[in-house]
Amino acid sequence: MTSRRVLSLTTTEWRSFYETQVAALESAGIEVTTLSVPGDHRAVADDVRRRTPVDYLRYLPNVLREAGTGYDLVHANYGLTAPFAAAASALPTTQLPVVCTLWGGEYVGNRYTPVMKPFVSRADRIVVPSNVMVDRIGRPCDVIPFPVDTALFRPIPTEEARRYIGWDPGERIVLFPYAPSRTEKNFPLAKRTVDGLELDATLRAVANQPYEDVPYYLNAADAVLITSRFESGPMTVKEATACNVPVVSRDVGFARDVLEDVSNSYVADDERALRARLADVLATGEPADGRDRISGYTVADMGERLRGVYERCLENEPT
Repeated sequence: MTSRRVLSLTTTEWRSFYETQVAALESAGIEVTTLSVPGDHRAVADDVRRRTPVDYLRYLPNVLREAGTGYDLVHANYGLTAPFAAAASALPTTQLPVVCTLWGGEYVGNRYTPVMKPFVSRADRIVVPSNVMVDRIGRPCDVIPFPVDTALFRPIPTEEARRYIGWDPGERIVLFPYAPSRTEKNFPLAKRTVDGLELDATLRAVANQPYEDVPYYLNAADAVLITSRFESGPMTVKEATACNVPVVSRDVGFARDVLEDVSNSYVADDERALRARLADVLATGEPADGRDRISGYTVADMGERLRGVYERCLENEPT
């Protein structure tokens, strides 16, 4: 197998699905060097920390300098890194092919879409994590889902999970797995849904926890509630399903595909239906049974598929 070196550009290397991608590529024999944008963009409880234009100006020389050190291609992760991948590709000494992975928020409600779109369209290959994104792109894409680490995301007894994170063992808990400040995740709808229940339940918003602790938060909940306005995923649906934790979700991203045949989990669109389904889940107190639906697609599978994209890109095969 030919050895390949990939320069991977990303805005947020700490995201779990990006870490999974790196592990997948390394499992397929790809040497990955990650170069992330300086500064920090992170949603916290009631605010969003944002990078400044200066951070992106600082990023450009870093990318150009690193790109000239002997890579086979450059992989832009998230549309905001596509202009920098294009700049690296244009260096006379490199002429690197470009693969661009879109994460879902690039073309929906994003003020930087006009900046990203022309550079994304110039990529040699475009990768998206779900079929729901393909129509937004307007050209052929490689659909490569992010897998779930089922060794990490596994059923844990509720009492054990709550003891680990310090939650009341007698409380009925609905988990909102994002920072409330992320407007696209629609925390106000989640709050209205839970506040309107006839039975007692506490809505807990959890974000920015260590990746290895996330399964404990999922398993500590009686249900996970997804109220997003739009999604390419969300990965939390797959992760909760791998833990056999019930999920009630709006019909966004791949939620319906994942939950369709899972017991005690539902997709519903309007507020009344979300509340009714959530009430059903909490009343039963039963787990879901979706783990087997998640375990068939592995990190190694993703690595082989991404390596195939790289090879076709390097061989200049048409998309």
